[in-house]
Amino acid sequence: MASSRRNWLKGAMIALTMLVLQQGTALAQQKFITVASTTSTEQSGLFKHLLPLFEKKTGIQVRVVALGTGQALDMGRRGDADVVFVHDKVAEEKFIADGFGVQRFEVMYNDFVLVGPKADPAKIAGGKDIVDACKKIAAAGAPFASRGDKSGTHAAELRLWKTSGVDPASGKGSWYRETGSGMGPTLNTASAMNAYAFTDRGTWLSFRNRGDLIIVVEGDQKLFNQYGVMLVNPAKHPHVKKDLGQAFVDWVISPEGQQAIAAYKIGADQLFFPNAKR
Repeated sequence: MASSRRNWLKGAMIALTMLVLQQGTALAQQKFITVASTTSTEQSGLFKHLLPLFEKKTGIQVRVVALGTGQALDMGRRGDADVVFVHDKVAEEKFIADGFGVQRFEVMYNDFVLVGPKADPAKIAGGKDIVDACKKIAAAGAPFASRGDKSGTHAAELRLWKTSGVDPASGKGSWYRETGSGMGPTLNTASAMNAYAFTDRGTWLSFRNRGDLIIVVEGDQKLFNQYGVMLVNPAKHPHVKKDLGQAFVDWVISPEGQQAIAAYKIGADQLFFPNAKR
């Protein structure tokens, strides 16, 4: 009886060991990378369009962590991502110069727009001069919802205030409100407050809770919005999946990836325009 029990336990242990080994092999065979990116690429729906195409071609899964550009770059600096896909050229070039990325590739662009309530208390609707619009918003003390999250969009907004000669910090707590959140939640706040907000066009086109918000200023060259992609430097972080990450970078700047970006539309509106140079 004791011998039979020992044999049963031995068989059970062998079966359990085989199961663990099989699961470990399956996990080892599963290829994936982590991409730190912006909320605009996720909330616009672009990644839902692109990533299945990439995975079908390569068998590599992409796990996206959507943050503000500043936080996404911080992930790359810590080695918590294999690839960074963001939109703040100045910060991206510093990331490369500091040795955290291998090489920066331009991928695509769209533009920023200024949205605001139809009532337009700052009287700026229809204008194409974003600097003039910023001055008028501040002069009128009109409500403005800012992301305030060190994202690429927030950095671009702050550069415009600086060019306008306006210190938005002076309006904090009154007309200038920082949400500390992504683009979608910030637009929700702007809609609820009937406030102006600075947003990328892709997220705006996919945003449904507009309320009385409309585009009030667009078309200024200062509103150009370029996106870049970078492999995190494996010399800094040896665990970075160099080959898999580079495969993703190569695909998004390839003719196939560029065509996939161009094909993503909401209705008749193209959200991003590919411009990779190889």
